Amino acid sequence: MDGTVVIKGSKSGIILVLSPDASYETLKEDIAAKFKASAAFFGEAQKAISFKGHKLSDEQKMEIINVIQQNCQLSIPCIIEEDPVTEEAFREALEKNLSGNNSSSTGQFYKGNLRSGQVLDVETSIVIIGDIKPGAKVISKGNVIILGSLQGNVYAGAAGNTNAFVVALDMHPVQIRIADAIARSPDSPVKKGKGRGKKQKNTVRETKIAFLENGNIYIEPLDRDVISDIRL
Repeated sequence: MDGTVVIKGSKSGIILVLSPDASYETLKEDIAAKFKASAAFFGEAQKAISFKGHKLSDEQKMEIINVIQQNCQLSIPCIIEEDPVTEEAFREALEKNLSGNNSSSTGQFYKGNLRSGQVLDVETSIVIIGDIKPGAKVISKGNVIILGSLQGNVYAGAAGNTNAFVVALDMHPVQIRIADAIARSPDSPVKKGKGRGKKQKNTVRETKIAFLENGNIYIEPLDRDVISDIRL
């Protein structure tokens, strides 16, 4: 295990430095042993994670996170790229509270695609740089912003926040839930000509926002008028 796995700290969480020469199976075993031995040190902290040294697929990264969480009480809500610009942006997002003392409005970043069977469950608002594939699910007590395609399930405002919203560059979800309201894929528009007065354009790929109003979820193109009406 010596040298194959090194845990370093950063402003935004932890950096997992993995030997490029070790096999993936060996790395998993060594990671499990390393975090099990460090369980008391980490306690029940919540840390973002980044990977260096060994090229990993998105699936392998998620599998390693599961291995870590099975061997200690550390909670890992997201993966970030380890570079100064991203790290500083992530740190600022963690520290910035968008609505006073409401901690659920603090933002986090996740980079990578979520695939079928994967669940990303966070206590905060989340910006996802990647796609949410069919069968994947995102749960957030705040807002969910997807810089990619939404084809799976999203649950925003999971603690009952009716002001929560979901934004995606390409919105074709199986299901969207905001607080206690549920809407399904906009292949058949959720609502037309209501809410803030926009109509669905299902034949054109465009950034859309899903929001809750009068007990209903509306999915509309994201434009300046809609942005001005967002409540944080």
